[in-house]
Amino acid sequence: MATISELRDRGVDVRDIVVVARDLDPYEQPLTRAAIQYGVTPVFWTQLRVTRTEPYALIAALCTLFGAGDVAAVTLLEPLAQRWAPLTGTAGWPLEQSTIQAALEALPSGHRSIAEWAETIQTHTTDERLTTYCDWLLLHAEREPTPETVGTVLGASIDAYRETSVPARKQADSPALMATETAARATVRVTRLVEQVSHKYDEWLADGTVSRSWDAVQELCELLATQRPGRREHSNAWAIDIMEANDVWGLSVPFVIAVGATAAEWPAQIDSVVPTELQEAVLAGAGETDIVAPRTAWGNGRDRDHFADAMRAAERGVIVTRYTQTADGGVVYPSPFLASLEMETVSEQARTQLVSTTPQLPEPIAALLSASTDTVPAPTKTPHE
Repeated sequence: MATISELRDRGVDVRDIVVVARDLDPYEQPLTRAAIQYGVTPVFWTQLRVTRTEPYALIAALCTLFGAGDVAAVTLLEPLAQRWAPLTGTAGWPLEQSTIQAALEALPSGHRSIAEWAETIQTHTTDERLTTYCDWLLLHAEREPTPETVGTVLGASIDAYRETSVPARKQADSPALMATETAARATVRVTRLVEQVSHKYDEWLADGTVSRSWDAVQELCELLATQRPGRREHSNAWAIDIMEANDVWGLSVPFVIAVGATAAEWPAQIDSVVPTELQEAVLAGAGETDIVAPRTAWGNGRDRDHFADAMRAAERGVIVTRYTQTADGGVVYPSPFLASLEMETVSEQARTQLVSTTPQLPEPIAALLSASTDTVPAPTKTPHE
């Protein structure tokens, strides 16, 4: 991220840099923290896990509440904990978690119906927002919902989340706005999910597949939400793209920064009772091992292809980074794929200078910029661009 910051300061366009990892999962959090530190906005080309998002938790909480009959206070207020808000009169919404916790402490224990809780809240709390919330629940507490009811109740809740909770999330977010972007993406996905659920619920009722219930609606929500799309998702055209290697094929950008180029990650290590040395001997057909059939999982062909794709994607230069030891001090070796590259190593002193309070781009990387200025003609735009 320090390298990206310096490249940007030297006029490199955000669209001219791509960060590539073999597997993004272990890198998303550390790269996010580093991006915030260096004032970089990252966008991760990953599939959104809808069921782990707040908008999904909101509609799931509503389904549980409406379908449960008598409920405890924590179930009653769970939609508020997931930032439920009314569509109109949104000043003071969504409720703070401290407000919700105070209400839980003030309310009596036991299970009650929504109507009984509405009366209880009026005698145990003075916050008018809780009354507003209970009035809305009473208006929509239909134990056997129609498809129209599902669309109205869940759809209106997500619309209110978009108008109230996403802006509130932005105000409290870090400069990189990662939580805001996730909330916005999730809102779009859950809005589409509610439309799909309403339509599918209507079909299932017509076919006699399900009974008319919120439990059936919740089951449909989970079923459709876990059907992850086959493509990668991203939403911010002005952020640094951080991609997995299997998404790089066919890409062409001036600079590629490949992270995690270690023998432990690239290629991926496959758990096996067969020692690594013997696996390599079998794969190479060395000695008497040529009579042993190798397991497909031992091969690193896909990782090699993805690594090659990442290298080919760079028009001007590739910056390869790796860690050299584990958290407990164990030695980590470089990826064997690096042996195929002609590389110039950045000195320890230059790396230290790069992340200091007076950062300076290492000379080998700065030379890429100079070479590109001398040898690459300025692009011309056609009329349709």
